[in-house]
Amino acid sequence: MVYRIQMCVLLVLGLLISYQLQAQNLPLGERTLSLIDNKGRAHPVATLHFERADKDQVRYTLDLDHHRFTDHFLSMKEMKCVQGDELWCFVPYPYSNPHSISATDLRWLEHDLLFLFKRNGEFGANFWNGIYYKLELRNGLLEGEARALDLNLLASPPQDLQRPPIGEFDLEEADLEQRWIPRIRIHP
Repeated sequence: MVYRIQMCVLLVLGLLISYQLQAQNLPLGERTLSLIDNKGRAHPVATLHFERADKDQVRYTLDLDHHRFTDHFLSMKEMKCVQGDELWCFVPYPYSNPHSISATDLRWLEHDLLFLFKRNGEFGANFWNGIYYKLELRNGLLEGEARALDLNLLASPPQDLQRPPIGEFDLEEADLEQRWIPRIRIHP
């Protein structure tokens, strides 16, 4: 019995230390957001500024490099897009959010990095061709892999503006080999 209690205490301590180390690995300062194409080439498109909000939270601001984007008028909306094998358009999250992350919750940043793709030769923008990058924190870097998302989900505001509305059940596997920008990286 004593052995089990000791093991539980050690497990809890290990988890706490692991969480604190992850919180220390959150990015701070200026970072570059790069779109990583299907040939492994990086396309820097924005700068993120991270600053500690408290011991567990980091606030961020996102500044698009508008010189890297071209303006397109698609489906009655002006959109900032990057041209490549497909047209890759930035879709700003339309509702207020705290612009903060923690080592265990990167969802607000994921919500601020929404895109949609348009195949060359297609007319208009189809919001069901949304892309959501599921982020992971690795050694102070944030890396994301594309997931398919129907952006029509965001057509009306969520009931609770304090919680990220997009969840695991809203996302689908994206055909990464078919997409021009299957990954993103946030790096120094």
